[in-house]
Amino acid sequence: MKLNKVLFGILLTASTSSVLAVPQAPVVDVNSSNYGSSNSLSEQLAVLERKLDSRNRAQVKIQRQLDQLQTEMNELRGVTELHTHQLSQVLDRQRELYQELDRRVSEALKTSASVPSVIANDTSTSPVSTGQGYSDNLTENEAYDRALNLVLKDKRYEQAIPEFRAFNKSFPQSPYAPNAHYWLGQLLFNKGELVEAEQEFLVVVEQFSESAKRPDALLKLAMVAQKNNNNAKAKQLYQQLLKEYPDSTSAKLAKPRLDSL
Repeated sequence: MKLNKVLFGILLTASTSSVLAVPQAPVVDVNSSNYGSSNSLSEQLAVLERKLDSRNRAQVKIQRQLDQLQTEMNELRGVTELHTHQLSQVLDRQRELYQELDRRVSEALKTSASVPSVIANDTSTSPVSTGQGYSDNLTENEAYDRALNLVLKDKRYEQAIPEFRAFNKSFPQSPYAPNAHYWLGQLLFNKGELVEAEQEFLVVVEQFSESAKRPDALLKLAMVAQKNNNNAKAKQLYQQLLKEYPDSTSAKLAKPRLDSL
């Protein structure tokens, strides 16, 4: 009996020791873990929202700048169109003025053909003969106007010849150059200096293909050839004029001349 008690005590002690020796599982706070994940996700969402907001503000700013640039471009386009229109009006007016001047010069030269040479060559009241002279410091427009005025206003056809020559030398690329060469040729033609006149008309025909004076120059070249009794050349030039400028006034003048050859 006493032995049994001893054995029971030993077993009880061993059992208790075994239970106490078993390691306990770690305790996890589920609520604490979920809170940490939720907080991290919220921070990430907040960062994304801030980035999206910043990007949206940048886009709005860029769009405003683009709208402002577009407005400025439209304003500049309007100003450019206005200036282009005004420039076009000025050029049209200038073209009309010089067409009128050319018409008056042509009429004056035609009239001069019937004036006695003693009158046409009279320089007794010209600026040069009275000692006044002309300034050599001239702009392109002034130089051309002065040469024209010698024909239109002063009727100083002899003086106009060196003036047109000086203009052509000083301003070879001038928009008035084809007219200046043509009128110089016309003045020389009226004087009977056909060789030099032909050279001036040739300059217009060969170097200024877009000039409105080219058909007139072709007509005068044909007339020079006709005066030189070179009917074959005159015929060829009249035909060229009729082919290239069939509706021009010069072509209408050339037709009866060609028919007479």
